[in-house]
Amino acid sequence: MSTAIAPPPSHAGAEILERILAARGNLIALEGGEDVGLVGQLRPLVRRSGQAVYLWNPEIGLGNLREEHVGLPGSQRLSIALRYMQQSNHFGVYLLQRVPLPLAMGDATLLRQLARATTGHVRRIVLLDPPESLIASFNDVLERVSCQPKPTQRPRLRDGHWLL
Repeated sequence: MSTAIAPPPSHAGAEILERILAARGNLIALEGGEDVGLVGQLRPLVRRSGQAVYLWNPEIGLGNLREEHVGLPGSQRLSIALRYMQQSNHFGVYLLQRVPLPLAMGDATLLRQLARATTGHVRRIVLLDPPESLIASFNDVLERVSCQPKPTQRPRLRDGHWLL
């Protein structure tokens, strides 16, 4: 009898962050982030590793995930936060939580520009649990990533060779 053992929560957060950084595109739709409590898992990981991970939501605005109650003043509006992301010259993972719909034309344009940016530094814009309508409107520049753990494959012996 074999049962899959769930990874510890901190390991799961690190695995999801690795998937985000390994994504080809800059705009990522992360599905299932609220279900697994991703922000709570990433906060201690970011504090220990020093990674530049930011969280935006309409109530607090844009803030570093390391400092829970410190935010960028006046960044409650999505357009201001997107401009800040666009002007930043540093590595950063930006988690966008509860993006207001319908998306303003200016915000959609800024998101597309960020998605198509080809600068030398890594900048990932992550939409946490976006609605299907938002995914459909950015389908050409968006990459989907799931928070569900990948099922582990047991090695099989075929013709004298081990296969995964």
